[in-house]
Amino acid sequence: ISICRDLPNIEVITFSVNGISDLEPLNQCQNLSELYLRKNNITSLNELFYLKNLPRLRVLWLSENPCCGSDPHHYRMTVLRNLPSLQKLDNQAVTEEELSQALVDGEEITAPPGRRSVENGCPESTESSAAESTMETESELLNFSLEETNKIREELGMKPVPRDKFSSFSPRETDCNRKKRNNVLNAILLLMKELDAEGLEVVQQTVGRRLQAFRKKELQEE
Repeated sequence: ISICRDLPNIEVITFSVNGISDLEPLNQCQNLSELYLRKNNITSLNELFYLKNLPRLRVLWLSENPCCGSDPHHYRMTVLRNLPSLQKLDNQAVTEEELSQALVDGEEITAPPGRRSVENGCPESTESSAAESTMETESELLNFSLEETNKIREELGMKPVPRDKFSSFSPRETDCNRKKRNNVLNAILLLMKELDAEGLEVVQQTVGRRLQAFRKKELQEE
């Protein structure tokens, strides 16, 4: 998720099912309008502090995170009190009545949470990590990421990625590296929407050179 610090103009972010617990990298994304974060490891609603100054944020999907707690009313009211510009929360439209009630029942968040040692949504701790208790199985992670990636590719008029190619990672690769790669891929595909024909040609030429370099390296290793 740290890649978002370098994407201030991005408008839609999908990071669902990624073990993310820190939203601080999003606080510079001033054009962000839709943010999908379901099934991550966001433990505190204080993370909303980093979203409060995003003027265009209209859609947020935060359900199935630990921060939702056992009281859905308190959770929803707290989110809406701090993000009153939302039009949809967790795939449910926000009403004027809810926004008024949120001023009474919601909790005002005025400070960021205590920071944990996390980078790119991958906890440094091992078996005892709370993130692991909420992580999806590898198969479900890959299915979800593949679905999200192919949705973006479809919008760009590109062919979907076959599952055998999408999931053909080296066995030595960690879950963290795999998720980071998927996030970078999704970010690149989203940003391609902002390019004109000249920009896309530059991307095509750059990709071509990179592929040639990789193929040359593979031949040398063989």
